[in-house]
Amino acid sequence: MEKSLQIYNTLSRKKECFKPLHPPMVGMYVCGPTVYGDSHLGHARPAINFDVVFRYLKYLGYKVRYVRNITDVGHLEEDRDYGEDKVSKKARLEKLEPMEIVQRYTNEYRLKMMQLNVLPPSIEPTASGHIIEQQDLVEKILEKGYAYEKGGSVYFDVEKYNESHNYGKLSGRKIEDLLSNTRELEKQEDKKSPLDFAIWKNADPGHLMKWPSRWGDGFPGWHVECSVMSSRYLGQEFDIHGGGLDLLFPHHECEIAQTVAGYGKESVRYWMHNNMITLNGQKMGKSLGNAINLDQFFSGEHKLLERGYSPMTIRFFILQAHYRSTLDFTNEALLSAEKGLERLLEGMANLDKIIPSGETEKSTRDIAEIEKAFFAAMNDDFNTPIAIARLFDGIKTINSVLAGKISFTSADLENWKTFFRLAVNDVLGLSAREKKGGDNTLMENLVKLLLQMRIDARKNKDFELADRIRDEMTRLGIEVMDTKDGFEWKLIK
Repeated sequence: MEKSLQIYNTLSRKKECFKPLHPPMVGMYVCGPTVYGDSHLGHARPAINFDVVFRYLKYLGYKVRYVRNITDVGHLEEDRDYGEDKVSKKARLEKLEPMEIVQRYTNEYRLKMMQLNVLPPSIEPTASGHIIEQQDLVEKILEKGYAYEKGGSVYFDVEKYNESHNYGKLSGRKIEDLLSNTRELEKQEDKKSPLDFAIWKNADPGHLMKWPSRWGDGFPGWHVECSVMSSRYLGQEFDIHGGGLDLLFPHHECEIAQTVAGYGKESVRYWMHNNMITLNGQKMGKSLGNAINLDQFFSGEHKLLERGYSPMTIRFFILQAHYRSTLDFTNEALLSAEKGLERLLEGMANLDKIIPSGETEKSTRDIAEIEKAFFAAMNDDFNTPIAIARLFDGIKTINSVLAGKISFTSADLENWKTFFRLAVNDVLGLSAREKKGGDNTLMENLVKLLLQMRIDARKNKDFELADRIRDEMTRLGIEVMDTKDGFEWKLIK
């Protein structure tokens, strides 16, 4: 099929024909989670949206190196240049080592992504694992005159950079407006300008996560990690950089500036941003009492939820909206998505019930028409809601065949089965939820994978994760029994 993929590039603010830098290899970098708390919807949407991008690029025949980072250091409270590191704060409150917090929530995040059928990335680097490289980038920026040191911290000089470059080109902001709308230098007396941002921060004596440097013990600024890890694994120029719209400014804007200042050129060819999530029309937050994590969505154990919703319902609901549109979660919308997913999967399963005719006649709608419309939608900036609508057009034909109104030849039937498996399972990443008592190879493999993760967690003495996996499986109707030789499992009737 012709590779006519159109991607909306945030930098140019228009759709562009996707042309990889080094075909057939595609380099893709997506900002991953900061691991200091339970996985929530803000983690789910970018993970699912860019999982579909990953899947579809591979379908088109590209080799994709997908890098999704883990932020485990340098992300301070409220994204400021002062305050406490989010991971350190959690560790202090729970009286644990910071890396215990990192490991716990990284494991939890990966488990939730597996439940949502999100494929693991090619590489998943951590900020703490690339301290030396971040120090090297800070050194380069200092040498080129775009940063200054004060009190053991190093700050990026935004106004100096803007003299010869365009700070604000990604977000469309102008430096004059930013200066007029920025608060005074509260608690940031070391900065020349309120727009400047830390690329290396001096650590207080009680700071838990710090590393030696020529500027003193400290830690990297939040923005530095992405410039370093993307260039480390994808080169100083690569194809796609993705993340949530909330990261567009200042995170990605700062990333462009420090990359140009340190490496001499921009690295990203296509910037992609998924839009925000709201709940019942409100922004989610603990202060509003509407911060619901994924465990609560799956179990229904939250006052704002009528009941729990399966991971596949969450995934299907997210894909029913275009990634660049806002997405509002409500009980009514989730119930509707659940019914829609059941109808899609049931219609797909009906293909196995159809007995082909022995005649040469074909159905009134050939699969080629549905296939063409589906891929046209996917080629139009990954328009999953339109692609799903085209699948439902196909479900109408399948149900008409099952009702005996029209018929499929054997060749027709195989073509429809092949396309629906590709579109639903491989591209959109939707899988059937098995009923209790069913015997299915996919289900058995998923159960074995979960149990192996539990064994690994026990070996690593992460008993909390091991117990969580067992409890979650019990809730899903799977009884786990430890034996001297390993484990056994069965479906709870």
